[in-house]
Amino acid sequence: MVLVACGPYTPSDSIAYDPLTDLIEVIGRDRPDVCVLFGPFLDAKHEQVENCQLLGSFGEVFKLCLKTIIEGTRSAGSQLVFVPSLRDVHHDYVYPQPPFLYPDLPKDDKPRVHFVSEPCTLDVD
Repeated sequence: MVLVACGPYTPSDSIAYDPLTDLIEVIGRDRPDVCVLFGPFLDAKHEQVENCQLLGSFGEVFKLCLKTIIEGTRSAGSQLVFVPSLRDVHHDYVYPQPPFLYPDLPKDDKPRVHFVSEPCTLDVD
């Protein structure tokens, strides 16, 4: 089973990641083999981002988002594929986009977490 989701993962009136929490619950319940997650993970068009009303830097908020997804889906064992968006405020907005960099990725998660460029070609199974 392949699950595909596209950001933004926040409601338009708040920077809270409640929709992301719901997605993590679905992944935990359905245990898909592969989850392809498209950005934006921190949307440049979000009102609080545009007005610089975040409690941390763009990079810090993004890392917290990734950490939440990776740790929240660990028990499901799903392969995670992260695809950037031109609206990811913390990332390069050139096309083609390079993959995200996440040097803090725990060693145990490296076999199941994949960062790809946009565009990319995926070969599943």
